[in-house]
Amino acid sequence: MEKVRIGIAGFGNMGTGHARYLFEGAIPGGELTAICDADKNRLELAGKLFGDKVKRFDNVDEFIANAPIDGVIVATLHYTHPEIAIKAFNRGLHVLIEKPAGVYTKQVREMNKVAKESGKVFGIMYNNRTNPLYQKVRDLVVNGEMGSIKRTNWIITNWYRPQKYYDSGGWRGTWDGEGGGVLLNQAPHQLDLWQWICGMPVRVRGFCHFGKYHDIEVEDDVTAYVEYENGATGMFIASTGEAPGTDRLEIAGDMGKIVVEDNKITFWRLRYSERKYNATTDKPFGSPECWKCEIPVSGTTTGHAGITANWVDAILKGTGLLAPGAEGINGLEISNAIYLSTWIDDWVTIPVDEDLFYQKLQEKIR
Repeated sequence: MEKVRIGIAGFGNMGTGHARYLFEGAIPGGELTAICDADKNRLELAGKLFGDKVKRFDNVDEFIANAPIDGVIVATLHYTHPEIAIKAFNRGLHVLIEKPAGVYTKQVREMNKVAKESGKVFGIMYNNRTNPLYQKVRDLVVNGEMGSIKRTNWIITNWYRPQKYYDSGGWRGTWDGEGGGVLLNQAPHQLDLWQWICGMPVRVRGFCHFGKYHDIEVEDDVTAYVEYENGATGMFIASTGEAPGTDRLEIAGDMGKIVVEDNKITFWRLRYSERKYNATTDKPFGSPECWKCEIPVSGTTTGHAGITANWVDAILKGTGLLAPGAEGINGLEISNAIYLSTWIDDWVTIPVDEDLFYQKLQEKIR
């Protein structure tokens, strides 16, 4: 195979963006050959933009069965991501899904199983993984510069959305259409990076506020407390109702503290491990020697196109995936736990009780 013929399921905001850069030739080895959307108006727009060079379908089953494609980008409503991906894998197609991987882990676990059995390349659109800033933070943590993690905090409240945003589509801000609010639509990026850098928590206590700042069913303000297997703790705060918002990641470890804010990394590095210092110092009010370091970051963020290019290279050349689709369940596991903890007003362990989560979700939909 010299080129990957790519079809896009869902020609909304995200699907249109993917289609444009593919059609413009921004992805070496990738070619846009088909688009599917149930909305006739969206298909008319696709026709105006791409002409007859790109086939158009209004039925996803027909699209998967008959479109001239080798792979599919799934950019439909959240609930349908696993369903369409499974159909594509069963047809022998490669798949790149938009975030989130799905709405509940039970459906995503089934998708991951089918993907593995298919042997096809499976990616997820976690475009923030292309940001050299977070790649560097992960490098520092994974390679031991922080020592053992003690605490993690992420305040991500700069996802501000006015009421007009939620009113722009009948599916927005609803349990039936969107499946969640800020945790499922905006913050999946940060939830993914959080676990990618710091690892998965094992216990969660969540506090979601539903329609606090907007006339919506779902949450627009969240505070969650988590615990990790090694005893570390963490906080995750997200909102679409604060202006101006904050985007600040803080990680404390045995060897110091990292703060990521305003597109830079500051590392307060200890000369000695705090644990070693604590056990050996004879100074009752002393503290370890600390150096404030501005960590250099090189490279550029390639975003959505970068993830797509990586997926195409994985198909053509066997290149490793920056964002494997199977990892999409991790951030969703955390958000499911936060929701479930809120609904039952209690602690939730990870992995979540998938049947109980699904039951509670259906109660919200009804």
